[in-house]
Amino acid sequence: MTMPNATRVGGEIDAACGKCELNLAHTIIAMVGPKVVKVKCNTCGGEHNYRGVQPLVKLQSFAAPKRAIASSTSSKSTAVKRTSASSASTVVISWDEQFKGKDLTKAKKYSPRETFVVDDVVDHPTFGLGLVRAVRDGKVEVAFKQEDKLLVHGKPPLPAAE
Repeated sequence: MTMPNATRVGGEIDAACGKCELNLAHTIIAMVGPKVVKVKCNTCGGEHNYRGVQPLVKLQSFAAPKRAIASSTSSKSTAVKRTSASSASTVVISWDEQFKGKDLTKAKKYSPRETFVVDDVVDHPTFGLGLVRAVRDGKVEVAFKQEDKLLVHGKPPLPAAE
């Protein structure tokens, strides 16, 4: 389980995501005093009230079979932690792990005229490197390290001046 990274708006906290049906890392988007009240899932982008981390049995409508994850060594950098059936299990994928296996030197420079597909790596002049999560209606949802952004893409070039 990741600990809140400075419990503040924009920080990260683990929470139950009803859409993903898992306990995942979320970005805090609203607080009332010291209490987190609204979060955004870093995986699916869904926004919802903060419900804390829930036991898997309450979230487990996906009915995945319980089986051990093959691993011969235990490492601090392991993203998946195994627990007993009675306790909660959290899968946290770090920012760096999301880019694993991707050639960052071939990241597409962002331009509203460029066309992107899901899993493209985008190099934005303001937000830095990001990963395309969804493509819809001439827009792309890109996950950047600080926050997700909805960006325009695939715009036709301007007509030539005559």
